[in-house]
Amino acid sequence: MYGLVNQAVRQMVLCEHGQNAWEAIRRKAAVEDDDFVAMQQYPDEQTYDLVAAASEALGAPAEAVLREFGHYWVRYVADSGYGDLMKAAGRSLREFLTNLDHLHARVGLTFPALRPPEFTVIEDGQARIRLEYRSPREGLAPFVIGLVEGLAERFDERVVVSLIGPRSEGRDHDEFLIEFTEMKPA
Repeated sequence: MYGLVNQAVRQMVLCEHGQNAWEAIRRKAAVEDDDFVAMQQYPDEQTYDLVAAASEALGAPAEAVLREFGHYWVRYVADSGYGDLMKAAGRSLREFLTNLDHLHARVGLTFPALRPPEFTVIEDGQARIRLEYRSPREGLAPFVIGLVEGLAERFDERVVVSLIGPRSEGRDHDEFLIEFTEMKPA
């Protein structure tokens, strides 16, 4: 993963839990230097190690850490110079998710070794969509839930996100049901 991801993990921990928590997590994950370079690639294992260390240090399940990170990632990316690009991707959660692969293609111009996930939106009525998430990285379904929840907040929409088809059941993707409990008027 690119350093931008690890920078975001670090910032989330610092903002939400403080310097002492970050230092404990960094030590547990055996991360020597926490000055991550946004455009540099780091082994995926380092990010997974940071999440596992955060889970242990914060006394929270890894799934909860990943979900919190999904929420945080939306704000972090928007504040890190990608807010206008995010605005161009859609004016609603549904539109944004539909355009997410296109957004990743644009980001890939800046991050040439990017291995983004793929998202497929399947319409399931006015107040529901299904979202298929394909990634070479496993175990990130809780992150996607937090991401969708964070995006919904960004668009001032309320949703309930459920994992209805986990990849662990032999599928090539995770499938989520997104139920809109409050949507912006069209």
